[in-house]
Amino acid sequence: MKIIVLAPCLLSPFYVYRGPKDKEYKTSNELLNLLAKHAEEITVLTYPCPEYKLIGWPRPPMSKEVFEKLGMSETAKTIVDFIERVLTEEKPEKVIFVGVKGSPTCGVFYTTSSDPEKFPYKIIEEFSYLNKKERIKLSKELMEEQNFKVILGEGVLFQILKKRFPEAIYLEFDKDNIEESLKQLDKHFKD
Repeated sequence: MKIIVLAPCLLSPFYVYRGPKDKEYKTSNELLNLLAKHAEEITVLTYPCPEYKLIGWPRPPMSKEVFEKLGMSETAKTIVDFIERVLTEEKPEKVIFVGVKGSPTCGVFYTTSSDPEKFPYKIIEEFSYLNKKERIKLSKELMEEQNFKVILGEGVLFQILKKRFPEAIYLEFDKDNIEESLKQLDKHFKD
């Protein structure tokens, strides 16, 4: 048995912090098609969204450092414990973790970075009252104001996962390059 451990926002775009845009809908649709194609070869495990579990939805864009300051490490550890229990009980021959490029929690090779001391924390509650159009506009403004950068490194959850499961395969889905991400997954699902 192959278990594919997927970031939940890849299947359900409604977990994305600001709400889904076209690329999230397309990612979900294309990935569901690919998973259906390999349904006989793989089993899918999605875990609770760490950001949703800690903050709720919707939420403003926040970097890895901001999430760490808010206590994400503890939330991530409980999710890793859940994943470990499932993998221990199911005993798969192969485990593939699939994260999201640039995610502060589920980034595999790339995450986001900013100065947590400059983040306007009161915006977290205010953000939840905005409609989707307002959230998307404010998200862009916040990322510019906070000087968000995509940097080399893991998100909070995947940092823990890689230490706990060093023998697993780690792939990163790039929602800005969906076709290439799907090809990479398809190759690993067949192996």
